[in-house]
Amino acid sequence: MRAATSTRQADADSGVGAVDTHCPYCALQCGMTLSPAGRASVRVRPRDPSAGGLCQKGWTSAALLGSPARLTTPLVRDGGTLRPANWDEALGLVARKIKEIVAERGPDAVAVFGGGGLTNEKAYLLGKFARVALGTSQVDYNGRFCMSSAAAAAHRAFGLDRGLPFPLADLDGADAVLLAGANPAETMPPFLSHLRRAMDAGGLIVVDPRRTPTAERAALHLAPAPGTDLALALGILHAAVADGRLDHGYVGDRTTGFDEAWRVAAAWWPERVERVTGVAAADQRRAAAILAEAASAYVLTARGAEQHATGVDTVGAWINLALALGLPGRRGSGWGCLTGQGNGQGGREHGQKADQLPGYRRIDDPAARAHVARVWGIEPSALPGPGRSAFELLDALGTADGPSALLVFGSNPVVSAPHSSRVGDRLAALDLLVVADIVLSETAGAADVVLPITQWAEEDGTLTNLEGRVLLRRRALTPPPGVRTDLEVLHDLAVRLGQPSERFPADPETVFTELRAASEGGPADYSGVTWDRLRAGERLHWPVPVGPASIGPVPVGPVPRQPGHPGTPRLFLDRFAHPDGRARFVAVDHKGPAEPPDEEFPLYAITGRVLQHYQSGAQTRRVEELRAVVPEVYVEVHPDTARRAGLDDGAAAAVVGRRGRVLAKVRCVPSMRPDVVFLPFHFPGAQRANLVTNPALDPVSRMPEFKVCAVRLSPAAEREDG
Repeated sequence: MRAATSTRQADADSGVGAVDTHCPYCALQCGMTLSPAGRASVRVRPRDPSAGGLCQKGWTSAALLGSPARLTTPLVRDGGTLRPANWDEALGLVARKIKEIVAERGPDAVAVFGGGGLTNEKAYLLGKFARVALGTSQVDYNGRFCMSSAAAAAHRAFGLDRGLPFPLADLDGADAVLLAGANPAETMPPFLSHLRRAMDAGGLIVVDPRRTPTAERAALHLAPAPGTDLALALGILHAAVADGRLDHGYVGDRTTGFDEAWRVAAAWWPERVERVTGVAAADQRRAAAILAEAASAYVLTARGAEQHATGVDTVGAWINLALALGLPGRRGSGWGCLTGQGNGQGGREHGQKADQLPGYRRIDDPAARAHVARVWGIEPSALPGPGRSAFELLDALGTADGPSALLVFGSNPVVSAPHSSRVGDRLAALDLLVVADIVLSETAGAADVVLPITQWAEEDGTLTNLEGRVLLRRRALTPPPGVRTDLEVLHDLAVRLGQPSERFPADPETVFTELRAASEGGPADYSGVTWDRLRAGERLHWPVPVGPASIGPVPVGPVPRQPGHPGTPRLFLDRFAHPDGRARFVAVDHKGPAEPPDEEFPLYAITGRVLQHYQSGAQTRRVEELRAVVPEVYVEVHPDTARRAGLDDGAAAAVVGRRGRVLAKVRCVPSMRPDVVFLPFHFPGAQRANLVTNPALDPVSRMPEFKVCAVRLSPAAEREDG
């Protein structure tokens, strides 16, 4: 069996041998075994999320554990350069500067930015640290860039958001699956094992402007113009209703709002949609037929549907289609979102998002504030209100009314945020930038203080995967001398800021026990989950209440105790989470991208991931086996489009937009739409795809429009004044 090796051995005296754990990357959280030599291998357990498989990133994940790029000592900026320091100096500097800034400008002058890869314990304690130790409302995280539009659309439709409201294994029996804006063949390859039946049955439909490796496997590939996904969903819904495929019984018994949604969709007949999207009317009708005629069918959305200034409405349009066909809340069918980051689900449930408290509670809900304040031992009035969303927070840094200090955990916004040159400028305007990381990422390289932290295999913690299952990722290796866990960093800083030591525990199981209490009675109720149950191998999908299962409003008064609740692998089988138990159709209409092509910028640019790299690439670019395959950014373009720009395959090109330019090697791809170019977003400096992306925000989710902006293509050597 192939394995990736680490140069660092486990501590022979620690008693830690081969350990079953989970991959550090995507939301599948595939099972693996890590040996004492740091060798990652597959844990063959058919019911695991990956069905016993790992992708190339998972196979090589242990390589970073012993990488020479690893940070093992704090760094402090001195005279413009970062120099080694000890922990007392580094933390003392951070605490002193924070106190000075808060004394001068108030607690909202200090901000916190988290990540969707942090464990549940870290996400929970980070949100608590921001609101209690700092007293700031200015906390958000990079998951705002990933799943926030689907979360908002699911809340609106069903009253509750969980990426997949059914077990991943349910997809194994699907005859038809529509993937809207998803390319799992590259982003989470083991997921494809769950689509084999649909692929064999000719029931896989892929919606993507590019002919991706996933689209190559589809029986039907629909390639709309970027930014027209919503119109396409309306066209397929129109075809389903007009051809008599509406599930009248389901719509009447389990939903509300169909008439209003249909008034909009009625105007989007497939031929009209074809003119807007470029997708043939016949293919729209075929998609509706495949889904409606399947005994088991699913509609799944991902970043391609979400990362738009109309992302919530776009996902809502796909949910409307699923509701019209009677899919959600039935065994063997449904709608779901393919969560991206390793803890993208749990990371948005426990308080590091600007508008939420632990348990997926709203921060502006008085009952939620009272419950969490009791757990934290503070008065509800001491809790700040909602703060700025992720990009708005980054955009406000160093401004007159924005934060002048920022603490970053588990994120690299210099590469990952839209309009990244603007973000770099805002970070440079800060009085204090503190970054906790395992390597000197591009954001860490700009920091005043860098704090070296443990990696995934060196610490215990829980994560919640895309199906809402809580997983225990176990420590397999002893950390190298000089590093600390994020929990230890938060504890030490909180104490230096005057908090009682016991208020910020550094032991992850102790933190999880507190998280259970804070989440009890909330929509994402973890109160019945214990580490002992997870160690015993129980498969626990939230909500797992201590009392009777409930996915409705937060209960009032004491809840009867019921230890050992089995969890809720399938949501909505009896009722949806709205008070009346019904799902909501929402009337949504097509508006198009915030920045359509024009004469000056005639091409659509879209961004995405590639198989070998993950997120900003801060980790995977340091794994030689991965970097050797894709060492730099490239731009995929149709050969005719390249020729019109004076470019050949392999030439150095400039992709120029209104906010900046990206330097990239040309890859001529005959299957590309002639009006589209594609850039992977994993690379730094002048290769950052996010130099051109548009920070226009969805009005509900505050998700930026990563997936479409207007650009032009030219030889890199040409001077560009735009």
